[in-house]
Amino acid sequence: MTVDTTVLRVENLTTLLQTSAGDVAVVDGITFDLKKGTTLAIVGESGCGKSMTALSIMRILPKPPALEPTGAVIYQGKDLLTLSRRAMRKIRGNSIAMIFQDPMTALNPVYTIGYQLFEVVNLHLKMYGAEALEHIVTNLKDVGIPSPEKIVDEYPHQLSGGMKQRIMIAMALMCEPDILIADEPTTALDVTVQAQVLDLMKDLQERKGTAIILITHDMGVVAEVADEVIVMYAAKKVEHGSVHDVFDNMAHPYTKGLFASRPHKDAEKGKLTAIEGMVPHVSEMPSGCRFHPRCPDAFERCTEENPLCTNLGGIHNVECWKYAKEDR
Repeated sequence: MTVDTTVLRVENLTTLLQTSAGDVAVVDGITFDLKKGTTLAIVGESGCGKSMTALSIMRILPKPPALEPTGAVIYQGKDLLTLSRRAMRKIRGNSIAMIFQDPMTALNPVYTIGYQLFEVVNLHLKMYGAEALEHIVTNLKDVGIPSPEKIVDEYPHQLSGGMKQRIMIAMALMCEPDILIADEPTTALDVTVQAQVLDLMKDLQERKGTAIILITHDMGVVAEVADEVIVMYAAKKVEHGSVHDVFDNMAHPYTKGLFASRPHKDAEKGKLTAIEGMVPHVSEMPSGCRFHPRCPDAFERCTEENPLCTNLGGIHNVECWKYAKEDR
């Protein structure tokens, strides 16, 4: 008998934004299961909807312009999209934590670092005074922050971007959450600290069985830490599979384009292979497959009909007419 280790089930998650052109989808029908102790990477160009997917799961998009997400996000038998704000606050930061992409805006500029960290441990861990301070200092040391006893008395503007990012990572890891959503967690960090942070996340995963959703552009990081990969384009999922499926048997032309655009030793000096064109604006999505204006393999059907999801074996799925089982 197979034990279901799913800790988060996302079903047809859709988020609309109100714009002058009408309501437009920034997350469009995303579905996946996140397993305990595994890492799911979400990759794609900027503007594809990766961060919007994470913010929709956490229910922290500003309203307006965002409308309430639809679909279902199931955690411990409850649909997070139907919980009250108070109930969601108890889960957010404690059971499900997030490392934000931009530490400059994630920390409150009018409060000290210590005040903001104490707020987390007071609320979620019920730690106070010396015990809380010891826990905070330990976590700051874990992410490579020197003199953490002094840092707690400083304000965000007194720290570099990399230091602020480490603070955010420490804040997310302090409660040892069941699910960690990491949005470009190593972007502002040097290579040594990147490795340190990835090791911290792996250690938490091994000790607590934490499930991680990793949003990143770095395919090297994906290859190192991910178990499954979702490739997103223009608010939709276009390919999903194990890291071996996607790296060794990539199917969607967009996935192939992403991999081809990486720097590699065989590339002509100073040149990179680029995907032609740009990600479409959310208010100007093309008909049919959204990638067809940039796709080297597109044919007439791609311009007219949304592609079906085709299973290529196991959990490897692709949304592309090239692989449809039915006749063209």
